Amino acid sequence: MHKEACRRLPIRFSCFFAETSKMPSASLSAPPHVPPTPATQAFGGKLRLAAVVIAVVALAEWIGAAQFALGPGKVVLLPMLWALLIAAALGIAQRRLPAALRIGTSLQAYAGGLLNAALLLFVVKLGLTVGAFLPQVRQAGWALFFQEFGHAFGTLALGLPLALLLGIKREAVGATFSVGREGNLVIIGQKYGMDSPEGRGVLAEYITGTVLGALFITLLAGFVASLNLFDPRSLAMGAGVGSGSLMAAALGAITAQQPAERVPQLTAIAAAANLITMVLGFYFTLFLSLPACAWLYERLEPVLGRFSKPRGGQETRDATAGMGHVDLRGLPLRDTLLSWLLMAVAVTIGNRMAYQVPVLDSLIGLALVIAIVAVVDALKRAVPRLPLVLALSVVATVVGIPGLLPFSDAVVALTNKLNFMAFTTPVLALAGFSVAKDLPIFRQLGWRIVVVSLTATAGTFLGATLVAEFFH
Repeated sequence: MHKEACRRLPIRFSCFFAETSKMPSASLSAPPHVPPTPATQAFGGKLRLAAVVIAVVALAEWIGAAQFALGPGKVVLLPMLWALLIAAALGIAQRRLPAALRIGTSLQAYAGGLLNAALLLFVVKLGLTVGAFLPQVRQAGWALFFQEFGHAFGTLALGLPLALLLGIKREAVGATFSVGREGNLVIIGQKYGMDSPEGRGVLAEYITGTVLGALFITLLAGFVASLNLFDPRSLAMGAGVGSGSLMAAALGAITAQQPAERVPQLTAIAAAANLITMVLGFYFTLFLSLPACAWLYERLEPVLGRFSKPRGGQETRDATAGMGHVDLRGLPLRDTLLSWLLMAVAVTIGNRMAYQVPVLDSLIGLALVIAIVAVVDALKRAVPRLPLVLALSVVATVVGIPGLLPFSDAVVALTNKLNFMAFTTPVLALAGFSVAKDLPIFRQLGWRIVVVSLTATAGTFLGATLVAEFFH
C-alpha cells in the first residue's frame, strides 16, 4: 500500500475492530499471484474447504490435550493447536495431496475471509460470558484498566532493545510498538507509509504473529501459568492482547491448568481485557506507545545499534515489497452464512467429542448465538460505519446479564452449554489454512525480525500480567 493510498483509507471504527480480533486473515498477498476474491470461488471448492476444516476439527478433538514438562514448568498442547498445525500442514503440502484434500492458495485466501465471519460467533460467546460473570469482572476493578498499559508498552520494552542489539534499524519501530494487527497497520500506513522501514517492520510483525503467534503464545502462556508465580486472573488479563485468536490460544493454555469451576470466570476476565484492549488499544498505540517507541529509538539506537551490523533494511524490503493492502471489507452474505454453518457444525462436533454435550443442546445454543450475530450484522450492513465487533460485544454482554432482559436467563442457560474451547478449534483450523499461503514470504523475512516480533508478543502478555498482578 503506497503512502498516498494509505492516507485515503477511511478512518473509522469498523476498520479498527474488524480484526478480532485478529486474527489471521488473507489480507496480505503478493501481487504476482493474487488469489481470487471469495465471490469468484467455485462453490464446490468452498464446500471442499468446509468439509476439510470439519475433518481437521474432528481429528484435533480426537487427539485431545497433551502436556509435557519443560524445566520447572510444563507445556500444554490443546486441540486448537493441533487444528492449527494440521491445517497449516495440509495447506503447505496441498500440491501432493489427493484432490479431495487439496486446499489451494486461492481457497487458503478464502479461508481467511471465512475466519473473519466465524470470529463473530466467537465474539458473541465471549460477550455472553462477560455478561453472565459481570460481578466477577467488576471485582477486577482498576486492574482491568491499568493492565492496558502493560499491553501497550510491554511490546517495546522487550522488543525494541533486542531489535537494536540485532542490528535492525527503523523497521524496529514498526515491529515493536504493538502486536501488529490490522489497526496497527493502518496507524503506521498513515504516519509513515507502508513502503517505509516502519511499514516493513509492522508487516513483518503481522506475518510473524499470523503464522506463529498462536503457537508461540500457547507455549508461553502455558509455561508461565505452570510456574504458579501469578494469580490466574492476572494471567487471564495478560491473555487479552486484542486479538481473538491469540487470546483464545493463551487462555486455553491457562485454563487447562485451572479447576473447571474457575474457567468461566477467567474466560470472562480475559474477554473483558481483550475488549478493553480493542477499544482503548488503538488510542494507546496511536498516542502513547508509537510516539514512545520512536522517541526511544532515536536515543537507544546510537548506543545499542553499534554492537552489530545493520540488518533488516533491504532483506525485509524484498520480502514484503508489494504485499498488497489490508482488505477490511466483509464477506458477501452467502459466504458469511457458509462460515456460520461451518462453525455451527464444527462447534457441535467439538462440544460432543470433548465435553459430551448432546448435539441438540449445542444446536439450540448455537442458534441463539447466530441469531445475535445476524441481527447486529444486518444492522452493520444498513449502517456501514457501525463498529461491528464493538456492537456485537456490547449487545452480547447486555443479553448475557442474568435478569436484565426478560429472556436473558434463558439465553444464558442455553448458551452456557457451549464450551468456550469448542469455538477455538475451528477458528484456529481456518487460521492454519489462511496463513499457509504466507509461509514463502515469512521464510524470507529472516530470523532476526521473527525473534523480535515474537519477543514483542511475549512483552505484551507479560507486561499486562505484571501490571495486573500488582492489583492482585
